[in-house]
Amino acid sequence: MKRLACGVCAGLASLSAPAHAEFDPNRLWLNAGFYSAHFDTDKGLRNANPGLGLEYPLDDRWSVTAGRFINSNNAHSNYIGAYYQPWRMGPVKLGVVGGAFNGYPQAFNGGWFPAVIPTASLENGHWGLNVAWVPPLKDRLYGALSFQLKFRFQD
Repeated sequence: MKRLACGVCAGLASLSAPAHAEFDPNRLWLNAGFYSAHFDTDKGLRNANPGLGLEYPLDDRWSVTAGRFINSNNAHSNYIGAYYQPWRMGPVKLGVVGGAFNGYPQAFNGGWFPAVIPTASLENGHWGLNVAWVPPLKDRLYGALSFQLKFRFQD
């Protein structure tokens, strides 16, 4: 897990290079996975999805993200992507996160697949919350409203 976090950090730093001359660790968000409120409550799915992820803002609308968590099927999943949130509703940013996921046994044999997911984010000081509407994909992925609490170490 430690090696994944270091690699993710380095990857996020390199992706942010065009937007910012220097990586600023005070901008880095750390999250501990997700909590998913599934729409199909009778499927025996795991709602608590612990893990480790990072998110780094490139500017007011774009940020990059990557991480690993235990998914709703009790398998390990990885993700990498970018948030695009151009709209504001008071303190809430609205948009989508697009990227790739793996580790879902019923979706693409557990392999990587692309996804675009509507999201809302609220950030205030050291704390933030991402909320995503995960649409169902036939019998491969089950829909949910996912919550991702995040923390940032700031000066």
